[in-house]
Amino acid sequence: MTIEEQAIAAQGGDDQAFYQLIHSERVRLFRIAYSYLKNEEDAIEAIQELTYRAYLKLGKLKEPRYFHTWLIRILIRYCLDERKRRQRMTPVNEVPEPLSKELNLDDRIHLGIEIDNLKPNHKHVIILKYYEDMTLTEISRLLERPEGTVKTWLNQALKQLRLVSGKGGGEHA
Repeated sequence: MTIEEQAIAAQGGDDQAFYQLIHSERVRLFRIAYSYLKNEEDAIEAIQELTYRAYLKLGKLKEPRYFHTWLIRILIRYCLDERKRRQRMTPVNEVPEPLSKELNLDDRIHLGIEIDNLKPNHKHVIILKYYEDMTLTEISRLLERPEGTVKTWLNQALKQLRLVSGKGGGEHA
């Protein structure tokens, strides 16, 4: 059964189909929640809240084939709201390999802090691109922005990170 067929079945009241859809993305959802909340328990709680919210709003899903994108969007919104509610920002503990090549531990920690200090749209793109290995097309669909805008945000974020890391501000990654 395809994702679209499962989502349609779930919208029709098939709880097992809904469970399978959530279960199939559990690792990815956890990584995303963890990258925003920086805590295992908080990430698990976010997944529980996501499941509850998605189940309640299942009837509002317009494009069943994009069920997973819809889930990630709900999760990111929840994580951002939760961070605001707690009014705390903690640095990223681990910097993904593409961003941390040739950096020592102190530089990696500094880069993690700088990722946390990026503008929200730039941070989203960095997390989704380098932590979740999503394509620009997937990120564009998820954030509901044109792909060109996503590319611009990525380039601006990388340029800012290069400047603070002392690696220069070149245009290309």
